[in-house]
Amino acid sequence: MRKSRFSESQIVAILNEHDAGVPTAELARKHGIHANTLRLWKAKYGGMDAAELARLKQLEDENTRMRRIIANQTLEIDAMKNVISKNGWGLHNGKTR
Repeated sequence: MRKSRFSESQIVAILNEHDAGVPTAELARKHGIHANTLRLWKAKYGGMDAAELARLKQLEDENTRMRRIIANQTLEIDAMKNVISKNGWGLHNGKTR
């Protein structure tokens, strides 16, 4: 995915201009964006301020880190199950010694 020319704080500032009453066409022309881009930004960042935006970014980073940890743990568990089944250390079809 292509990185945006605008930071998230700049996007919020542009949306605040829009909320202040600047027409969409004029705002899009001023910042060199398409009106549809403005609509997409409004759907994603509408009603946010800088503090909420920082918190959102922090939560997204934390979520990514947690997903990576879970994926690594799942791989380790699968590898251990594979080793146990190949070495015969697992359950022996319900038989006791």
